[in-house]
Amino acid sequence: MSHTEGGAESHKRMLRREFITVRNRLTTDDLREAATSLAGQALRLPELARARTVAAYVSVGSEPGTLALLDALLARGVRVLLPALLPDNDLDWGAYTGEGSLARVQHGGKMALFEPAGDRLGPEAVTDADVVLLPGLAVDTRGMRLGRGGGSYDRVLARLERAGADPSLVVLLYDSEVVAHVPEEPHDRPVHAVVTPSGVRRFM
Repeated sequence: MSHTEGGAESHKRMLRREFITVRNRLTTDDLREAATSLAGQALRLPELARARTVAAYVSVGSEPGTLALLDALLARGVRVLLPALLPDNDLDWGAYTGEGSLARVQHGGKMALFEPAGDRLGPEAVTDADVVLLPGLAVDTRGMRLGRGGGSYDRVLARLERAGADPSLVVLLYDSEVVAHVPEEPHDRPVHAVVTPSGVRRFM
């Protein structure tokens, strides 16, 4: 690792702590209102209107809420894929068919995640997606995303690239998390758009 890469990683760690601290101050009402607004904004995205398969995720804790959006996509007849965390931090995928298709899974000392309870489709299933909805903590004006640091979505993006798949990459955030600059490392890939409760911003 070069000196600058090490600097970017420590800067990312500091920023992650700051963004998570702000999120943890949100009230239940804040979270509910943001989730409703976020779903409304996302559903206006032309990419999602055209999509047949969307790879998404179930929000946990103070993340921008995704369940309303997942249910709306399902109601449109979209095939929704959700991740299941593997022991090496890679992601397998399964189909979402409604809240009853979710299982709460505890991964060691990490927070519990809601994962698809049905059949696993394999890590390559994400390459079928027309749109990939990504979690994150921030995005900058170039579309560079600050993730949580687990590396799961870095693997997903690398897998899409290897497969020659080119889905729309959309990160879901709060308004205050669109910032001027996010430190980047060589493996980081920009996203195409960010959706926040107040609107959509495109980068490429």
